[in-house]
Amino acid sequence: MDTLFAHATLVTMDESLRVIPDGFLGITDGKISYLGTVPPLENEKPKTIIDGSGMVLMPGLINCHTHLPMSLLRGYADDFTLDTWLHEYIFPREARLDDRCVKAGTLLSICECLQFGITSVSDMYMFTGAVAEAVAQSGIKANLGYSMTLAEDEELDIERFPPFLDLQQVRQTWHGYDNGRIRIDACLHSVYTSTYPLWEAISEYAINTGLRMQLHLSETRKEQEECLARYGLTPAQVLDCHHVFNVPATAAHCVHLTQEDMTLLAKRGVSAVHCPVSNLKLASGQADVLAMVKAGMNVTLGTDSSASNNNLDLFEEMKTACLMAKGKTGDPTVLAAPAVLLMATVCGARAQGREQECGMLKVGMDADIIMVDFSLPHLMPCHNVLSNLVYSASGRDVRMTMVRGKILYMDGKFPTIDVNEIVKELAQYAIPNVFSSDPSHKG
Repeated sequence: MDTLFAHATLVTMDESLRVIPDGFLGITDGKISYLGTVPPLENEKPKTIIDGSGMVLMPGLINCHTHLPMSLLRGYADDFTLDTWLHEYIFPREARLDDRCVKAGTLLSICECLQFGITSVSDMYMFTGAVAEAVAQSGIKANLGYSMTLAEDEELDIERFPPFLDLQQVRQTWHGYDNGRIRIDACLHSVYTSTYPLWEAISEYAINTGLRMQLHLSETRKEQEECLARYGLTPAQVLDCHHVFNVPATAAHCVHLTQEDMTLLAKRGVSAVHCPVSNLKLASGQADVLAMVKAGMNVTLGTDSSASNNNLDLFEEMKTACLMAKGKTGDPTVLAAPAVLLMATVCGARAQGREQECGMLKVGMDADIIMVDFSLPHLMPCHNVLSNLVYSASGRDVRMTMVRGKILYMDGKFPTIDVNEIVKELAQYAIPNVFSSDPSHKG
């Protein structure tokens, strides 16, 4: 046995939602090898023992929708509608990005993820090779999508389309890297930034290569209404007609789905990613999580980018998701703490196609584990550990983050990432490159 956590409260998130007070968890070769209420046998003597007294051990959180490089744009454009935010502020800045900027921004975001107890992310962006390099260096898990757009008046020759060529290259280089720690997904930005030739081409590629799909879906009322006016169908319906959901898909936001949409997406096995903080901040609306679950959809959580959130704290998303559901329905009993914890762990693993490897504390699964300090004043007393995790804790209470048995964050230190070097790269290259003075700069 490589590592043993002793005397910790174990929140397993298994089928019975077991909580084991004063428990012991052992790790061997990156996998959970022991789970119990007593220490393992003498012949299982661990190389390292970590005292978990006053701590909660739980599965790492899974952020199913984000844009890691956009940490570069945090705080640049707040208090705007999504349309204004994207077209007048974000897209012009993103046009100045390069691989070096993207890698620096990604590493900064990964530090934030690890600090807040996130062990796996689903990311969609450009310069996916640079994102993958940062992920590979850090040790975090990731499903990476190359976000594609196609203007209405733009003709498509898919075999010469630069984003598609990049997707092919990044798939050949990174898909399955480190025994599947990195996976490449096909990705469409949205209905409103692309047209049907791209939908069909990317769907065909995903079907033929066995890739999963990521996209934004029904984020705003404007998106929903304009799609209905143009096609006579909702975004979910028109994309389904073009085979986008013929592969396992993760659809971010899903704020304005109709009941028919939910039934369709459930039938297709589409996972919805609820991003409550970003949706509230951009006033996009409030997704109906309960209706999606009742329709049979797998519903997960995401932060969206740190440019529209403005952080990557999934604990904050859990609490906000609960409060939003209660406020929307007028019923304080809906979306209780255990349900939203499942969304952030088990359901997230399912959306990424990783349900056999993570999302629970269970013997045989990857040791993707976080340790939360419950000795802090705002987490005492603890009458119900699941409630405290959702309603009282924050990402800043995480003391350790581990992926496959390797510590990636502990007490303010990042063993795989040189934070000082990232800060230097941001200050000397990335920020000046994206925000140097020019007539269009609005900051």
